[in-house]
Amino acid sequence: MTTLLDLKRMAISKEALNKVSSRVATHYNIMPLSLEGDRLKICVPTDFDMSLKEELNIVLNKELEICFSQRELILEAIRAHYGLADDMIAKLSAEHGNASVLDSYEVGEELHSQEDASIKKLVNELILDALDHRATDIHLEPFEERFVIRYRIDGLLKEARISKKIRPLSQNIISRIKIMARLDIGEKRLPQDGRIKVKTGKKELDLRVSVLPTSCGEAIVIRILGSANLLNLDTLGFSNETVFEIRQAMKKSHGIVLLTGPTGSGKTTTLYSILKEINTGEKKIITIEDPVEYKMSGILQMQVKPLIDFTFAAALRSMLRHDPDILMVGEIRDPETAEIAIRSALTGHLFFSTLHTNDAASALTRLMEMGVAPYLVASTVEIVIAQRLVRMLCDSCKRKEGTTGCNECQGSGFRGRQAIEELLKVDEDVKKLVLSGASSNMIKDLMCQKKALLLKDRGVAKATQGLTTLEEIERVC
Repeated sequence: MTTLLDLKRMAISKEALNKVSSRVATHYNIMPLSLEGDRLKICVPTDFDMSLKEELNIVLNKELEICFSQRELILEAIRAHYGLADDMIAKLSAEHGNASVLDSYEVGEELHSQEDASIKKLVNELILDALDHRATDIHLEPFEERFVIRYRIDGLLKEARISKKIRPLSQNIISRIKIMARLDIGEKRLPQDGRIKVKTGKKELDLRVSVLPTSCGEAIVIRILGSANLLNLDTLGFSNETVFEIRQAMKKSHGIVLLTGPTGSGKTTTLYSILKEINTGEKKIITIEDPVEYKMSGILQMQVKPLIDFTFAAALRSMLRHDPDILMVGEIRDPETAEIAIRSALTGHLFFSTLHTNDAASALTRLMEMGVAPYLVASTVEIVIAQRLVRMLCDSCKRKEGTTGCNECQGSGFRGRQAIEELLKVDEDVKKLVLSGASSNMIKDLMCQKKALLLKDRGVAKATQGLTTLEEIERVC
C-alpha cells in the first residue's frame, strides 16, 4: 500500500521550488519537495499518470523521485508556495488585462470550475484561497503602483501570495465582483454594498461586499459569513457563569441586554447566537441591522437605509407597531435610538443591542451621556457584557514541542479565536450608584469589590490554561 505524505507538515526546499516553475507545477499537478544534486523529489496525486514521468524528466532535466499525496493537499501546497493562480494571472496579463468580465452569474454558483483561464475563474480561485486560509475578510486595495490583496485571518491582516502581474487585471477583477454582487459596474463615484451567494462543495457561502471609491480606484472588502446554523452560545469562549447569566436574562419578558466593545470584537456574533437560541417560534422577534449579517428563518430582519432616512430610530418606531416580543438593534448610536430602546423595555419588550465602549461599566454612563435619565437606565438595563476576541494557540504547534509555527496556522502559532468577557449584572448596588450619578470608574470599583472578573482577568485565565499568550491579551485589552 502506497504511503501518502502529509504536505501540511513537510518543509519544502527553496532549491526544489526554483527548479520547477509555477506553470509546470500547475500543469502537471506536482509539488517539488527537495533537491539533492541532480535528484529532484516531487509529490504527485495518487491518480497520476506514470507515463508522464519520462516527459517530466525531459521538462525538468532532473532524475525524479516520486512520492504520493492527496490531490487536494498538492493543489493547496502549490497555492501556498507559488502564489494564487500564478500561471492564470500570467496568461491573462499577456492579454493586457482585457479579459471579458461580462459573464452571467447565478445565485449559488459553484466556485469549483474547470473552465479555461478567465477573470471569472480567477475570482473564484481568490475566494477559495481565502477560505483555505480561514480568512474572514478579503481586502482588495488599489494603489498607484500595485494592487494589494490581503486576508484577515484571526483578526490580523496578511497579504496574500499573488503575482505582481495582477495589477493590470485589477479593474476586471473589481468589475467581476460587482457583477456577482448585483452592483452597478458603471457607478465608480459612490460607495456600494451588495451580497453574493456561492457554493463550494456542499457548503453554501454568504459573502457581503462593500465597494469604496478611492483616489487610486475602487477598493473592495468581502466579508465571508459562515452559516447561521453554526452559531452557538456555548462555543463562543464565554465562561459558564456568563452563559448562565445571559440565559437568565433571555428568560425575562422585558429589559435591555447590551454588548459592548470595539469593532471586530464579536458583538454581532454573540447577539445572533442569543437570537438563535431564543428563536423557538413562541415569540415574535424583529431586528434592525446595518447591514443584515446572517439571514435567520423565523426572525423579521430589516436593514437601515440612511439615504432615504430609514434610520435605526425610524425603524424602531415602526417595528413597535408590529407587536414584537423581542427586539434587536444593531447599535445604539444616538439619543433618539436610546430613548426608544428605553421606552421599549418599559413597555414589556426584551431589547438587545450594542454600544461602542471599552468596558461594561462605561455602557451605563454612555446611555446617561446620551440624555437617558439615570432612573431609567437603572430600571431597564439587566446585564452588560464587554468582550474581545483573542487568538488561540495552534494545537498542532503545541503538540510539537519547540515548534513556533506550522502549515495549519500559516506559521503564526495561532489558530482560531475565542471571546473573553466581563459581565456587569445591574443589581441593587449598581442601581444605587447609577441613581447617584456615579462615574464608570466607581461602577468598575464596585465590580472588583464583588470579585467580578474583568476582561484582562479572563484573558490571563485563558493564558494560564495554555490556550493563548499574555502578549495576545495585552494586544486586545
